[in-house]
Amino acid sequence: MELSSIYWNSKGSTRHATRILPTRGWTIVRDDTERIELAMRAGDVMRRGRRLPSLATELRQRPPRSEVGVLDRSVAILSAVERGARSFTDIVEGTGLTRPTAHRLIRALEDHGFLLHVAGLGYALGPRLLALSTVAMRELPLRDLARPALERLARSTGESAQLFVRDGDQRVCIDAVESASELRTIVDVGAALPLVKGSAGKVFLAWTTREDLDHALRSVERADRQRQAVATTRRRGWAESVGEREAGVASVSAPVFGPKDILLAAVSVSGPASRLGNLRAKRYAPAVIAAAREIEAALGSPTPEPTS
Repeated sequence: MELSSIYWNSKGSTRHATRILPTRGWTIVRDDTERIELAMRAGDVMRRGRRLPSLATELRQRPPRSEVGVLDRSVAILSAVERGARSFTDIVEGTGLTRPTAHRLIRALEDHGFLLHVAGLGYALGPRLLALSTVAMRELPLRDLARPALERLARSTGESAQLFVRDGDQRVCIDAVESASELRTIVDVGAALPLVKGSAGKVFLAWTTREDLDHALRSVERADRQRQAVATTRRRGWAESVGEREAGVASVSAPVFGPKDILLAAVSVSGPASRLGNLRAKRYAPAVIAAAREIEAALGSPTPEPTS
């Protein structure tokens, strides 16, 4: 994040942010099934009371179903490296492939930039995958449909606005609109941030299972306090945070639900704590909730039922 002229990235270092411009011209998806599938591809999604696995997790857990064996074996290699396989032997053991087949496919994946061999470290996912993920992030229909609401939210509050989706134990920013103020916060598009810090994280934890919440809070100090904040978020329908991820920064977030009560995203405003602190959060909450409802309307989702 940024205060004044400092750009804060997801690893906590200061540097100038890389801008990713939104792509226009997407066809609006109106079918409920397609929108649910889109949400699953954007990251983990939550149904009220039940967690649905991300598409990547689902692909790792189920056997390949395509009739293109070479593609299935190549994906198996990438999945093994994603899970932590670093040596050639690790990949062979993790995929069950013969050594000649694994060697041939690894070389091909390296040639195409999908795998990278780092001396002393072993294999890693390659830069081509990063480039593809950047394009996919930029072209998400969810992002395009939410953009007008984000712009209006930033304009009406005078603060920076962001849209997050969940990916495992992180939340990923898929779009952001900066405040016009010189003293402002910036979250880079593509930044992966922890679930256990910040108001958007509370939103994702408020609409998940008890088991998932226990897992997320397993190493958090004063987890009982965090549980109380999550319960408060679910009861009132929005969350706030002050100085949780970065000193002097505050935020307010609300959930964006899709068809069949699936939690698709969290919409947020963030700014200096001097303007957006605890005593002022309630003033911003109605605008953030209205932006969430506006995004839901753009998706064609019905108004969610009030939470208990």
